[in-house]
Amino acid sequence: MVVVPRSKYHFSQGLESPFAELRPSDYPRQVHVNEILNDGDYLDWLQERENLLFAKNKIGIVDGTLEKPEKSHQNHMAVLRCDAIIKGWLTAAMEKEIRVSVKYAKSAQEMWNDLQERFGKENAPKAYEIKQLLSNTKQDRASVSTYYARLRMFWDEMSSVFSTHICSCKGCVCDMRKKFSDQKDKEKLFEFLLRFDNGFLII
Repeated sequence: MVVVPRSKYHFSQGLESPFAELRPSDYPRQVHVNEILNDGDYLDWLQERENLLFAKNKIGIVDGTLEKPEKSHQNHMAVLRCDAIIKGWLTAAMEKEIRVSVKYAKSAQEMWNDLQERFGKENAPKAYEIKQLLSNTKQDRASVSTYYARLRMFWDEMSSVFSTHICSCKGCVCDMRKKFSDQKDKEKLFEFLLRFDNGFLII
Protein backbone atom coordinates (compact mmCIF):
# COMPACT_ATOMS: atom_id res chain seq x y z
CA MET A 1 0.00 0.00 0.00
CA VAL A 2 1.37 3.39 -0.95
CA VAL A 3 1.07 6.32 1.42
CA VAL A 4 1.43 9.59 -0.46
CA PRO A 5 2.89 12.27 1.86
CA ARG A 6 0.93 15.47 2.15
CA SER A 7 2.43 18.88 2.83
CA LYS A 8 2.24 19.93 6.45
CA TYR A 9 0.30 22.98 7.46
CA HIS A 10 -0.04 24.63 10.83
CA PHE A 11 -3.06 25.45 12.94
CA SER A 12 -2.03 29.11 13.11
CA GLN A 13 -2.04 29.56 9.32
CA GLY A 14 -5.73 30.37 9.19
CA LEU A 15 -6.58 26.66 8.88
CA GLU A 16 -8.03 26.04 12.30
CA SER A 17 -11.33 24.65 11.02
CA PRO A 18 -10.18 20.99 10.98
CA PHE A 19 -9.88 21.20 14.78
CA ALA A 20 -12.54 23.76 15.60
CA GLU A 21 -15.27 22.79 13.12
CA LEU A 22 -17.66 20.37 14.80
CA ARG A 23 -21.36 20.11 14.15
CA PRO A 24 -24.05 19.47 16.77
CA SER A 25 -24.66 16.10 15.11
CA ASP A 26 -21.03 15.03 15.65
CA TYR A 27 -20.57 12.77 18.65
CA PRO A 28 -17.95 10.11 19.51
CA ARG A 29 -19.98 6.93 19.04
CA GLN A 30 -21.04 7.59 15.46
CA VAL A 31 -20.13 4.66 13.20
CA HIS A 32 -20.50 6.36 9.79
CA VAL A 33 -19.26 3.31 7.86
CA ASN A 34 -20.40 -0.09 6.68
CA GLU A 35 -17.17 -1.88 7.55
CA ILE A 36 -16.32 -2.83 11.15
CA LEU A 37 -12.60 -3.35 11.61
CA ASN A 38 -11.49 -6.92 12.25
CA ASP A 39 -8.34 -8.89 11.51
CA GLY A 40 -9.21 -9.40 7.86
CA ASP A 41 -10.71 -6.21 6.46
CA TYR A 42 -8.37 -3.38 7.40
CA LEU A 43 -7.99 -2.10 3.83
CA ASP A 44 -11.74 -1.77 3.29
CA TRP A 45 -12.12 -0.16 6.70
CA LEU A 46 -9.24 2.23 6.01
CA GLN A 47 -10.73 3.41 2.73
CA GLU A 48 -14.07 4.18 4.36
CA ARG A 49 -12.44 5.92 7.33
CA GLU A 50 -10.28 8.06 5.06
CA ASN A 51 -13.30 9.06 2.98
CA LEU A 52 -15.19 10.03 6.12
CA LEU A 53 -12.34 12.06 7.61
CA PHE A 54 -11.61 13.77 4.31
CA ALA A 55 -15.26 14.70 3.88
CA LYS A 56 -15.32 16.15 7.40
CA ASN A 57 -12.02 18.00 6.86
CA LYS A 58 -10.29 15.97 9.56
CA ILE A 59 -7.85 13.75 7.66
CA GLY A 60 -4.89 16.01 8.46
CA ILE A 61 -5.41 15.40 12.17
CA VAL A 62 -4.76 11.66 11.94
CA ASP A 63 -2.13 11.57 9.18
CA GLY A 64 0.06 14.21 10.83
CA THR A 65 -0.14 16.87 8.12
CA LEU A 66 -1.93 19.26 10.46
CA GLU A 67 0.39 20.35 13.25
CA LYS A 68 -1.32 20.75 16.59
CA PRO A 69 -1.03 24.06 18.42
CA GLU A 70 0.82 24.50 21.70
CA LYS A 71 -1.07 24.08 24.97
CA SER A 72 -0.94 27.84 25.44
CA HIS A 73 -2.90 28.42 22.23
CA GLN A 74 -6.36 29.89 22.77
CA ASN A 75 -8.02 27.02 20.92
CA HIS A 76 -6.20 24.21 22.68
CA MET A 77 -9.42 22.92 24.26
CA ALA A 78 -11.03 22.79 20.81
CA VAL A 79 -8.13 20.59 19.74
CA LEU A 80 -8.70 18.17 22.62
CA ARG A 81 -12.43 18.05 21.99
CA CYS A 82 -12.03 17.37 18.28
CA ASP A 83 -9.38 14.71 18.91
CA ALA A 84 -11.69 12.94 21.34
CA ILE A 85 -14.50 12.97 18.78
CA ILE A 86 -12.25 11.41 16.12
CA LYS A 87 -11.04 8.69 18.49
CA GLY A 88 -14.68 7.88 19.11
CA TRP A 89 -15.36 7.68 15.38
CA LEU A 90 -12.50 5.25 14.97
CA THR A 91 -13.24 2.96 17.92
CA ALA A 92 -16.98 2.85 17.15
CA ALA A 93 -16.14 0.98 13.94
CA MET A 94 -13.96 -1.74 15.49
CA GLU A 95 -14.50 -5.18 16.92
CA LYS A 96 -14.29 -5.22 20.71
CA GLU A 97 -10.90 -6.96 20.89
CA ILE A 98 -9.26 -4.34 18.66
CA ARG A 99 -11.05 -1.47 20.39
CA VAL A 100 -9.75 -2.59 23.78
CA SER A 101 -6.19 -2.75 22.45
CA VAL A 102 -6.16 0.92 21.35
CA LYS A 103 -8.40 2.58 23.93
CA TYR A 104 -5.43 4.04 25.83
CA ALA A 105 -3.99 5.84 22.79
CA LYS A 106 -3.22 9.44 23.75
CA SER A 107 -4.42 10.91 20.47
CA ALA A 108 -6.33 10.01 17.31
CA GLN A 109 -3.07 10.14 15.36
CA GLU A 110 -1.41 7.67 17.74
CA MET A 111 -4.37 5.31 17.38
CA TRP A 112 -4.31 5.70 13.58
CA ASN A 113 -0.58 4.96 13.38
CA ASP A 114 -0.91 1.95 15.69
CA LEU A 115 -3.56 0.40 13.46
CA GLN A 116 -1.47 1.17 10.37
CA GLU A 117 1.53 -0.57 11.92
CA ARG A 118 -0.44 -3.67 12.88
CA PHE A 119 -2.73 -4.17 9.91
CA GLY A 120 -1.35 -2.07 7.06
CA LYS A 121 1.69 -4.12 6.15
CA GLU A 122 1.91 -6.37 3.13
CA ASN A 123 -0.26 -9.39 3.87
CA ALA A 124 0.86 -12.59 2.16
CA PRO A 125 -2.14 -14.72 3.28
CA LYS A 126 -4.54 -12.04 2.03
CA ALA A 127 -2.68 -11.79 -1.28
CA TYR A 128 -2.87 -15.58 -1.67
CA GLU A 129 -6.61 -15.51 -1.01
CA ILE A 130 -7.15 -12.79 -3.63
CA LYS A 131 -4.98 -14.61 -6.19
CA GLN A 132 -6.96 -17.79 -5.61
CA LEU A 133 -10.25 -15.98 -6.13
CA LEU A 134 -8.85 -14.31 -9.21
CA SER A 135 -7.69 -17.61 -10.71
CA ASN A 136 -11.20 -19.03 -10.29
CA THR A 137 -12.91 -16.06 -11.92
CA LYS A 138 -14.37 -16.75 -15.36
CA GLN A 139 -16.68 -14.81 -17.62
CA ASP A 140 -19.27 -17.56 -17.14
CA ARG A 141 -21.75 -16.05 -19.62
CA ALA A 142 -21.73 -12.69 -17.83
CA SER A 143 -21.64 -9.48 -19.84
CA VAL A 144 -18.22 -8.09 -20.63
CA SER A 145 -18.76 -5.14 -18.28
CA THR A 146 -19.81 -7.41 -15.39
CA TYR A 147 -16.90 -9.75 -16.02
CA TYR A 148 -14.46 -6.85 -16.12
CA ALA A 149 -15.91 -5.43 -12.89
CA ARG A 150 -15.22 -8.72 -11.12
CA LEU A 151 -11.60 -8.76 -12.25
CA ARG A 152 -11.16 -5.06 -11.47
CA MET A 153 -12.31 -5.63 -7.90
CA PHE A 154 -9.60 -8.26 -7.35
CA TRP A 155 -6.94 -6.18 -9.12
CA ASP A 156 -7.69 -3.19 -6.91
CA GLU A 157 -7.59 -5.36 -3.78
CA MET A 158 -4.24 -6.78 -4.83
CA SER A 159 -2.85 -3.29 -5.43
CA SER A 160 -3.91 -2.24 -1.95
CA VAL A 161 -2.21 -5.25 -0.37
CA PHE A 162 1.16 -4.73 -2.06
CA SER A 163 3.16 -1.54 -2.24
CA THR A 164 3.89 0.03 -5.61
CA HIS A 165 7.62 0.16 -6.30
CA ILE A 166 8.87 3.56 -7.38
CA CYS A 167 12.32 4.91 -8.10
CA SER A 168 13.77 7.04 -5.32
CA CYS A 169 16.82 8.28 -7.23
CA LYS A 170 17.22 12.05 -7.35
CA GLY A 171 16.91 13.36 -10.88
CA CYS A 172 16.11 9.88 -12.16
CA VAL A 173 15.04 9.64 -15.81
CA CYS A 174 14.39 5.89 -15.99
CA ASP A 175 10.60 6.40 -15.67
CA MET A 176 10.28 3.29 -13.53
CA ARG A 177 6.74 4.08 -12.38
CA LYS A 178 5.40 4.14 -15.96
CA LYS A 179 7.29 1.00 -16.94
CA PHE A 180 5.97 -0.86 -13.92
CA SER A 181 2.44 0.38 -14.61
CA ASP A 182 2.64 -0.68 -18.26
CA GLN A 183 3.82 -4.14 -17.23
CA LYS A 184 0.94 -4.56 -14.78
CA ASP A 185 -1.55 -3.42 -17.43
CA LYS A 186 -0.26 -6.10 -19.82
CA GLU A 187 -0.65 -8.77 -17.13
CA LYS A 188 -4.23 -7.63 -16.49
CA LEU A 189 -5.01 -7.74 -20.21
CA PHE A 190 -3.77 -11.32 -20.46
CA GLU A 191 -5.81 -12.33 -17.42
CA PHE A 192 -8.86 -10.66 -18.91
CA LEU A 193 -8.52 -12.46 -22.25
CA LEU A 194 -7.59 -15.88 -20.87
CA ARG A 195 -10.78 -16.09 -18.81
CA PHE A 196 -13.19 -15.27 -21.63
CA ASP A 197 -15.71 -18.04 -22.28
CA ASN A 198 -14.56 -18.63 -25.87
CA GLY A 199 -10.90 -17.77 -25.38
CA PHE A 200 -8.64 -16.04 -27.87
CA LEU A 201 -6.36 -17.68 -30.41
CA ILE A 202 -3.13 -15.91 -31.30
CA ILE A 203 -2.07 -16.56 -34.89
